[in-house]
Amino acid sequence: MSGTLYIVATPIGNLEDITFRAVDTLKKVDLIAAEDTRHTKILLDRYGISKPMTSYFAHSKVQKTEYLISVLKEGRSVALVSDAGTPGISDPGYKIIRTAIDNGIMVVPIPGPSGLVTALTASGKPTDSFTFEGFLSNKSGKRKNQLKKLKDEGRTAVIYESPHRIVKLLDDILKVYGDIEIVLAREMTKKFEEIRREKTSEAIIHFKSSQPKGEFIVVI
Repeated sequence: MSGTLYIVATPIGNLEDITFRAVDTLKKVDLIAAEDTRHTKILLDRYGISKPMTSYFAHSKVQKTEYLISVLKEGRSVALVSDAGTPGISDPGYKIIRTAIDNGIMVVPIPGPSGLVTALTASGKPTDSFTFEGFLSNKSGKRKNQLKKLKDEGRTAVIYESPHRIVKLLDDILKVYGDIEIVLAREMTKKFEEIRREKTSEAIIHFKSSQPKGEFIVVI
């Protein structure tokens, strides 16, 4: 009989944002598949968890998927965790989840923190209908086309962006949407958490004079 693949959501910053069930699951599984084992070890040490770990990231997902499936087929249980939040959201977790399902292996979600939901609920933007796009293209032309489609949909849009590309994204938002009010969230649940609600032009001016730090969640 095959083991179980647990999709375990972990804190996006504050290590206290983890459920009792997630801690219990991490203590019981046979193996933890982590995006970055060094990062996950900090969390495990915080809760006195000592379990074997293996790395599972974008460049290793093909061979590691085969390995994890073999472990599960042996009847052992595996917990899939990302560096922050819910596995499978803008990380390579989808591959192992889909493969496990295709192989008839039980997949059990252990819900918890999610960066996109955390930022969305605090944004003040409509939450009854929204779309999540993750990271847009790094090419301005394609990125503007993606933004045009989002604008045409008329729903609240949630986008991830890195600090070194945030100004370029804001420039394209200004060109496509106009000078609308947007929300930029960074360092969510951490010591320097910041949620900015301002005009796109104001955000551009701010981040051109103040170096952007941390990953951004942009809500339009």
